[in-house]
Amino acid sequence: MRLLVVGGSGLLGTEVVRQAVDAQEDVAATYLTRPPDLIDSACHSLDIRDRARVLEVMSALRPEVVVNAAFRQGDWTSTADGAAHLALAATGVGARLVHVSSDAVFSGTDVRYAETALPDPIIAYGAAKAAAETAVKAISPAAVIARTSLIIGDGASPHERLVHALASGERSGALFTDDVRCPIHVTDLAAALLELAGSKHSGVYHVAGSDAISRHELGTLIARRDGLDPDALPTGRRADTNLPGPVDVRLGITMTQAHLRTRLRGAREFLQC
Repeated sequence: MRLLVVGGSGLLGTEVVRQAVDAQEDVAATYLTRPPDLIDSACHSLDIRDRARVLEVMSALRPEVVVNAAFRQGDWTSTADGAAHLALAATGVGARLVHVSSDAVFSGTDVRYAETALPDPIIAYGAAKAAAETAVKAISPAAVIARTSLIIGDGASPHERLVHALASGERSGALFTDDVRCPIHVTDLAAALLELAGSKHSGVYHVAGSDAISRHELGTLIARRDGLDPDALPTGRRADTNLPGPVDVRLGITMTQAHLRTRLRGAREFLQC
C-alpha cells in the first residue's frame, strides 16, 4: 500500500515508518522540524496547521492510507485543526485515515473505559483530542480512531527519560503511585496501527497495553530493566497535588484485541528483565 505517515520523525512515527519499510510498503513521511532517518528521499516538510500545505502534499503524494502520528501536546491548532485538515485532505484523494488519539479524552471519573465510551475531557489537550475525534468521524466515517496510552520505547520515550533523570538526581519530582494508565510498547502500537491501516475496520479502537499500572510501578520496571536503583525513585500521590488532569484512566481493549492479530502486551511483560 502507498502509506503516508504524518509525524514520521517522532517516537511513534519513526517506528511506524520502520515497520512499513521492513514490510516493503511504499512509504512516505512528513515532519515538522527533523526529517526521519529511514526514508530521506520520501520525506516532506509539513505543518498540519497549514491547511493549504496539507492539501498540496496530499494531492502530490496521493497515498492510499494516511497514519496521523503527529504530536504537539500544548498546541490546540495542531491537535484539533490539524486533524481536521488531514481528514479533509485524505478524503479528497480517497485515502483511508488512521488517526492516533489519546486516553486524555477521558476524565477518569469512570476509571475503566470501553471503546464505546464517549469523551469527557477535563484538560485542554484532552479537549483538543476529543475535538479531533469528532472532526475525523464527521469528515471520514470510514476512518480508524486509535486511542492509546503512555507510549514506552527502548529508552527513548519521555517517561523513560524521566525515570533516568529522577534516579540520577538530575531532576526533582516524583512518580505517582495513584496515577494509573495502560502503557504500550511502541513496537506493538505501530504494528497494530499498520494492521488497522491494512484492514477494513473503522471506528474507535483502544490500542493500549493489557496492564493497568501506576507511573511509579512503571518507573520501577524501567529502572530494573536499565540497571538503575528503583529505590532511588521518589514517590508521591497525584491526589495530593494541584496538577490538572485525570488520575486513573484504564482503556479497555477487549473489542480491539479481538479484531487484531497483534498482541497488545502489558508493561509487566514487555519490561520484564
